[in-house]
Amino acid sequence: MSLKHGLLGLLSYGRMTGYELDKTFKDSLNFFWQAQTSQIYRELNAMEKLGWLTSEIVFQTDKPNKRQYSITDMGKAELYKWLNESSLDSEFQIRSAFLMKLFFSGERNVDENIMMLENYKKRCMDVMKALEGTDGNIEDYRSCASSNQQALYWGLTAAFGKSYFKMCLDWADSAIKLLEGSL
Repeated sequence: MSLKHGLLGLLSYGRMTGYELDKTFKDSLNFFWQAQTSQIYRELNAMEKLGWLTSEIVFQTDKPNKRQYSITDMGKAELYKWLNESSLDSEFQIRSAFLMKLFFSGERNVDENIMMLENYKKRCMDVMKALEGTDGNIEDYRSCASSNQQALYWGLTAAFGKSYFKMCLDWADSAIKLLEGSL
């Protein structure tokens, strides 16, 4: 996935400001694709140059003016093209600095490695806690969806995230027990 395609997908639900896109992105896609606010605005500018979206300034009297973005027909075509690409091969090419370090951790003492795994567990638990709010976010954004089918797919990705991090926690517990047994 590219950030551009994630933003096109969000804009396919309707017009949004950069602020709304940033918030929606962080409420929905952030657990599997992270982006800084500056990256989002940079991509919006690039996509407008490509003709994938348009923007207009909405003048406000009591607040600062805002820019609203809308997906164009070219943007919809790009999103559809991307959705139809077969990208499963790249999904099974894992690159993890953590796993690379773990692979070579025989060079360190077991206590240091247990501590590394405990830190990994803590990060997984933090993400799991954040994922607990996804069901509420899905309900909050359901009104943006043109059909309940969209919310169904949002729920499927959230369920994947919950299952994935549960698996990571289970694995870390097993790894720690194995290392403790080797002391």
